[in-house]
Amino acid sequence: MKNYSEKFETLTKDKFQNIMEEPMDIYLVANQGLAASFLSKFKEAFSLGLSQIAAILSSSEPTLYRRIKENKSLPKQEAIKLLEATDMFFHGEEVIGSKENFFKWMELPNTALGGLTPMEVISYPEGISKVRDLLHRIEYGVYS
Repeated sequence: MKNYSEKFETLTKDKFQNIMEEPMDIYLVANQGLAASFLSKFKEAFSLGLSQIAAILSSSEPTLYRRIKENKSLPKQEAIKLLEATDMFFHGEEVIGSKENFFKWMELPNTALGGLTPMEVISYPEGISKVRDLLHRIEYGVYS
């Protein structure tokens, strides 16, 4: 599996001051400030609509449009959730086998998630960790 800095470099030309090698480094980057331009790169990299990103961040499309236009640092909680989603998406692509298949899987109801789709679940608090746990179970062949 690639290290975190390699993963995130695919979404930004600017390197983070701290190299992201461990999951906890997400918090260091969020503390330094994550430019709202990362939203556009995230959107493009994963072929998501702004409405989907707004749902993931528990925000609204107009708020995200304004943040992108102003290109200020994202609020810390949004930056953390966006970076965690980025990490989970990269991991999901590896586990499921391709970006296309992963995002199809994200839209299918899942009994391990109470019949909700993984895309729905990641919009809830702790939802990303629930989907990440499910991906780990799939990765290691644990019935899910």
